[in-house]
Amino acid sequence: MPDRVGVFIDYQNSYRGARDLFHDLLAPHWDGQFWPDTLGTAIASDSPFERELAEVRVYRGLPSSERDPKGYGAAHSQITAWQRRPKTTVIWRPLRYPDDWPAVKAEEKGIDVAIAVDFVMGAVKGWFDVGVVMSRDTDLKPALEVVATQLHAVRAEVAAWSLPGVHCGRLSIKQKNLWCHWLGEDVYRAAADTTDYTLAAP
Repeated sequence: MPDRVGVFIDYQNSYRGARDLFHDLLAPHWDGQFWPDTLGTAIASDSPFERELAEVRVYRGLPSSERDPKGYGAAHSQITAWQRRPKTTVIWRPLRYPDDWPAVKAEEKGIDVAIAVDFVMGAVKGWFDVGVVMSRDTDLKPALEVVATQLHAVRAEVAAWSLPGVHCGRLSIKQKNLWCHWLGEDVYRAAADTTDYTLAAP
């Protein structure tokens, strides 16, 4: 039987990475968006071994419906679109708004913890045979270390955007050389989502 692949995507981190690598500074806000299930399928198939995508889990912040109704509406529309697609699970956490918002942007809080907990729990409970983390957040290293070095029934891997001679940051650990799925512009373009979700927002 093929190995079951679970893909864990830090969405905002990956969205920014795609914009940095594949677009210029004046690109519209939808450039960098991608369909998680399409990307997850590409990652699962990027192997000489027989594999299939079991689930792609997407982690993102959600604006406040009271403080930022337009941002909330756009994010809600995007999440709804994702959830209509196969094998996609969305985990969201409310954004934290500083006292001087909107002069200072709202921040994601708890996303890294949610990914780390689910990644380790999924490995322990047998949600997947191969777990792939796509993020540049080094706070996720302890979770990767646990799965890669202590849970030998599961294989831990990572993914990152890439262009010839240029790579986005990838997660790595000292204890073990993790396989990295370098995702080129062809993969990004195939998964790109050019929907302007603000048009559906109030």
